[in-house]
Amino acid sequence: MKIGVYPGTFDPITNGHIDIIKRSKNLFDKLYVVIPNNTNKQPLFSLEERLNLLKEVLADEEFVEVTTTDLLTVDFAKSVDATAMLRGLRMVSDFEYELQMATMNKCLNDEIETVFIMSSHEYSFLSSSSVKEIAKFGGDYSSFVPEVVRLAVENKIKK
Repeated sequence: MKIGVYPGTFDPITNGHIDIIKRSKNLFDKLYVVIPNNTNKQPLFSLEERLNLLKEVLADEEFVEVTTTDLLTVDFAKSVDATAMLRGLRMVSDFEYELQMATMNKCLNDEIETVFIMSSHEYSFLSSSSVKEIAKFGGDYSSFVPEVVRLAVENKIKK
């Protein structure tokens, strides 16, 4: 069984993330979509809220398991017998950071590979940060996220 790990903050999950997840079905029998408990970030949604949104949005993806971890992502991958970490690349500007992370993870555990999937062209500009910024200024971001996520963002921004 080929097991992968797709780590991310997912604050919030976007259609770009979902596209990467769905396209990875050809690579993995099981994919852990994992939210590391990263205390360095100031997310809009709590860890539990992001977990619940991911579970709702990905409920129909039978090969996906959504979870959180307090471990280093590479250690989490080892704990679930994963052979690869999945990462999405939108633009060239993502590559430098992702290469650095892949190299660091390889140094920590050389049995875990990093697999990159390029974003589909319609999502190459999309980020969770841009969704939050558009929402804060009252713009229309409905084509960038699932409806349940749009409603959650809207409710969170109003508060």
